[in-house]
Amino acid sequence: MVKNLIGKAHLDRPLIISNRNPQRAIDLQKTLDPTKEKTVVASNFTGAVEIADIIFTCLANDDATTQIVDEVSRATNIMGKLFVDCSTVHPDTTDHLADVFAKAAAEFVACPVFGAPAMADAGQLICVLAGPEDSIPKIIGNTLILNMIESLAEGHTMAEKSGLGNDNLHQFIEVMSPGPYTAYSGRMMSGDYHKRKQPLFAVDLARKDARHAMGMSEVNGMRLEDVEVADKHLGDVQSYMGQKGDIAGIYGAVREKSGLNFES
Repeated sequence: MVKNLIGKAHLDRPLIISNRNPQRAIDLQKTLDPTKEKTVVASNFTGAVEIADIIFTCLANDDATTQIVDEVSRATNIMGKLFVDCSTVHPDTTDHLADVFAKAAAEFVACPVFGAPAMADAGQLICVLAGPEDSIPKIIGNTLILNMIESLAEGHTMAEKSGLGNDNLHQFIEVMSPGPYTAYSGRMMSGDYHKRKQPLFAVDLARKDARHAMGMSEVNGMRLEDVEVADKHLGDVQSYMGQKGDIAGIYGAVREKSGLNFES
């Protein structure tokens, strides 16, 4: 997202980069803007907000998002500034953010995004622009992604064990379900889910999204049993791979429970 803002947005001043881990912000600047002509690294988030008019945030979980917003609202004057939060958080958290910004006379847009890092790199993320009460579609949308990966994992495991073969199943998926289904199918077959140094969609974040969805379903008097199954498999991925675990590692968990190796 930062790369595309630098390269495609018509900025009248440098883009300010901030990260809770300052070294990551410095490393990002070195990668995207080695001459430091188009970006400035802020040592902390409050400092970045003080000199910005529009602030995009994208944080790992609800606690981090709430902490950052609460701190900055107390530390500096944010009146008239526009905050766009791209994090995936619970609707209650979105309501809290909206309340904080309203009391500080700041503007707020909830803007969770769909898409893997490759889509972000290509500028093809799907943005779900919403008011405070409308973050529910994003959470429900994430359950569909979980269910897709769970179905693919079980399908590929059955294809291998039954003798059909993963290549034949992948060809069927390419014809019937191109796009994300085919992409995740390819990741499973190639072993990308266990070979990567850093996950594309970290298992910790996937489980956070699953918890939000299951919590919402309970409040509304129902169960998301497919999500419960996927979350159990994500727990297995977490145990096996730790922080390197990827959402596509569900395939490894299903394989292992079916008598195959975790690695494809």
